[in-house]
Amino acid sequence: MDSILARASLLELVEALQRRQLSARELMEETLRRIEALNPRLNAIVAMRDPEELMRDAAAADERISRGEGRPLEGIPFGVKDLEDAAGLPTTYGSLVFRDNIADQDSIQVARLKAAGAILVGKTNTPEFGYTAITKNLVYGVTRSPWNEERTPGGSSGGSAAAIAAGLLPLATSSDGGGSIRLPASFVGAFGLKPSYGRVPIGPNDAWQYVDTGCYGPLTRTVEDAAFFLDQVVGPSPYDPNSLPHPGYSYLARVRRRLDGPLRIAFSRDLGYTPVQRDILALVEEAARVFDELGHEVEEVSGGPPPLGEAWTRLGNFVQLSRLHRYLPEREGEFGRSFIAAVKAAREMTPELFGRLAELREELNRWCAALFTRYDLLLTPTVPFDPPPAKGPFPADIEGRPLPPVGVAAFTIPFNLSWHPAATVRVGFSEAGLPVGMQIVGPRHADDLVLQAARAFERERPWHPHWPEL
Repeated sequence: MDSILARASLLELVEALQRRQLSARELMEETLRRIEALNPRLNAIVAMRDPEELMRDAAAADERISRGEGRPLEGIPFGVKDLEDAAGLPTTYGSLVFRDNIADQDSIQVARLKAAGAILVGKTNTPEFGYTAITKNLVYGVTRSPWNEERTPGGSSGGSAAAIAAGLLPLATSSDGGGSIRLPASFVGAFGLKPSYGRVPIGPNDAWQYVDTGCYGPLTRTVEDAAFFLDQVVGPSPYDPNSLPHPGYSYLARVRRRLDGPLRIAFSRDLGYTPVQRDILALVEEAARVFDELGHEVEEVSGGPPPLGEAWTRLGNFVQLSRLHRYLPEREGEFGRSFIAAVKAAREMTPELFGRLAELREELNRWCAALFTRYDLLLTPTVPFDPPPAKGPFPADIEGRPLPPVGVAAFTIPFNLSWHPAATVRVGFSEAGLPVGMQIVGPRHADDLVLQAARAFERERPWHPHWPEL
């Protein structure tokens, strides 16, 4: 049977519910059927609420819609990444140490999605503590791409990405500390946006967040879906001291406006330090020319910021060690071996190393300042190679050219450290038949500009509703 979930975007489902062309109960029944049929192959959703409860929630949504009281996301099923709290469901962080950790409250984001009428279905898989861009862990196992089940959908939002691309769920939360929205979105051909730091509040947390690289953001089928998602969750929260004020407008309304211009757009093929798979680079170069065709000025730039993969890794591992040291060495064997080895290595952090990291980050900041003084947007590849095997490993080189540390995220990490909004759009398929993404980066707080540029590209090179046949 042709499933509406297999072909519809979030907004298409919202409109069908509001017009009563589809009931919330029908949508939930189809969601449960599709999860039962396909999730055993993909392992995208790893914990679920009781189906009878879900059907009762859907019936209540239908009643609100029939009374004219439907909220923006009324009746839409959604999933929550297993690094984020959803009351009554486990937050395991993909770690055996936390497999019995049941959340007693919702995150700010989850609470806002529920308040908008969305119905929480379950949790989506993630690598242990979001450690890598391959989604597998000792609690729930390996998540697979719906495009090719031998490949990974990426990480750390791999479960959410696989669920969206496969049509298991129309909505799922994601987060991005070094590329964890953009990498899986690129690998499954979806749209992903890492917003400006603080745009979507994070928390409540069990400790103050000293590392300021992680963001919540949308990973969706279309750009308009992402804008609509943001409209439900942006705005300040007293639980997040870094949360930004509400922008004062609707992102969906902004996205539906034409992109002003002509814009000055920079294109970098390598950020000065990373090789890119030949067929992927050719697709991204061709995609960048779309903006020329739209009347904007695209100029290739050379050089880039300092390579930051090693410094980013050291910082993240140090923070993880500060959180997990109390479980060591007694429970060390319950953590993934590569994960805990990297965390333990963070004991080598010194004031000198920390100071060097700060110097590199300021060098990045100055590079970004100079770039966005001259240009309105930056275009790059999103990932330099095809999705690796579902269980790994990552390649060490591309066509004989060595990759820098954390090469999978060579193009994404800088903009977590710099706080700039960055999105990925599908530009085609590699010679292996797998989706390829192009990254669009904008000035800080210009999330609307990045979304408008992505939507302009999507109009010229539409990828929806071309999704994997399962």
